[in-house]
Amino acid sequence: MALRRTCANAQKGTIMMWGYGYDGWAWMWVVGSLFVIGVVVLVVVLVRNSTARTSAGTPPVAMTSTPRQILDERYARGELTTDEYRERVETLGGTP
Repeated sequence: MALRRTCANAQKGTIMMWGYGYDGWAWMWVVGSLFVIGVVVLVVVLVRNSTARTSAGTPPVAMTSTPRQILDERYARGELTTDEYRERVETLGGTP
C-alpha cells in the first residue's frame, strides 16, 4: 500500500516538494533577481560617489559665493593678473 501511494505521488510531482508542487520556484526567481539588481545599484552608487569627490581635485565652489570671493579665488589661482584683478574689483565697487 505504501509503495502504491509513493508511486502515485511521484507521478503527480509532489514527492520532492512535500506537497507544494513547483509553484514556489517563480518567487525564488523574482526575489533573486531583485536582490541582484539591488546589489548592482548599490555598487554603482558607491563607485560614483567615491570617484566624484576625488576626480575634481578641488571641492566645488559653494553656490553662496559672492562675486568678490570668486574674483579672489581666481586671482589666487593665477587666472588673473594684478591689473585685471584691480580693474574688476573696482568694477564691483570695492577696493583692492
